[in-house]
Amino acid sequence: MLAKSVKGIPDPAKFEGGLSFEPKWDGFRCLVFRDGDEVDLRSRNTRELTRYFPEVVDAARESLPERCVVDGEIFVAIGERLEFERLLERIHPADSRVRLLAHQTPASLVVFDLLAIGDESLMQVPFAERRAQLETALENAKPPIHITQTTIDVGEATRWFSQFEGAGLDGVIAKPLASTYQPNTRTMFKVKHERTADVVIAGYRLHKTSTPEKPLLGSLLLGLYDGRGTLQHIGVAASFTAKRRAELIEELKPLETTPDDHPWGSWQSTGENGDRLPGAQSRWNAGKDLSFVALRPVLVIEVGYDHTEGTRFRHTAHFKRWRPDRDAMSCGYEQLEEPASYNLGKVLGNPEGGAHL
Repeated sequence: MLAKSVKGIPDPAKFEGGLSFEPKWDGFRCLVFRDGDEVDLRSRNTRELTRYFPEVVDAARESLPERCVVDGEIFVAIGERLEFERLLERIHPADSRVRLLAHQTPASLVVFDLLAIGDESLMQVPFAERRAQLETALENAKPPIHITQTTIDVGEATRWFSQFEGAGLDGVIAKPLASTYQPNTRTMFKVKHERTADVVIAGYRLHKTSTPEKPLLGSLLLGLYDGRGTLQHIGVAASFTAKRRAELIEELKPLETTPDDHPWGSWQSTGENGDRLPGAQSRWNAGKDLSFVALRPVLVIEVGYDHTEGTRFRHTAHFKRWRPDRDAMSCGYEQLEEPASYNLGKVLGNPEGGAHL
């Protein structure tokens, strides 16, 4: 079941039965199937995740009901914050590497729905009842298995929206209490943070449908200058029409340059802290071509973004407008909002704080 983006916290009075609110976790969405000792982890598009998270498999055997299907999110926390980049490192072809990381940066599973238990499917049962059964089924669950917090109080959900971002969370989810579980349907609602920043265009990638005869721009590569005056890769902007993709290729052609003359000409597959850099191979899709066309970093655009992960936009940014009035060298990290830190353990319902993952 998916979620539709909305601008603000929805009004429960507009929904039969009201709404339940919960934190929006920033990890890998995961369906967990358990049948005795058999545990199968699947992404929302049914990609197999089991081999990448052996510690979650072991925890599921210990804490989940003997036969069940649950919907949740796998995450990695370092200290009191979620760290999505560390989660990406787990998608690795070498089993020895996966098991090393499972020990060094273990993952956790937060569960937010119960789809089946024993021989009974709950997909046609209202969420209010599914939630009640989930709390009963996982009342003795131990970390790294957690049940997400929920509230029906709009005021508390609003506070979560502002506070929980400091622990690395992504916003708030609203679920109609009377709704059944509907796969591939956007019956939930997500409220995410939206901010703007002026960023430098440093290159672009071709669209997957681009051809030599008809080149099409896929995404713009964006940069910001750090305190040392180095242009850092902060993310990408996309979502252009086909006509605009073709126009941008022509408009940007005069700015094309060689890697030797570009700040990112010496990129490596990972940075000093494991951060992804442009041109690096995708861990999630090893066959994906992430090469890019380098551009002289002189153009500035304003983009909308939800939140950052380390030195990067966590999700694809949205183009808003050109900023010919801004000098590229003036576009630095100081313009980005830094959320106040927040204890991840409290998000997980531990009143004493501390993640205890």
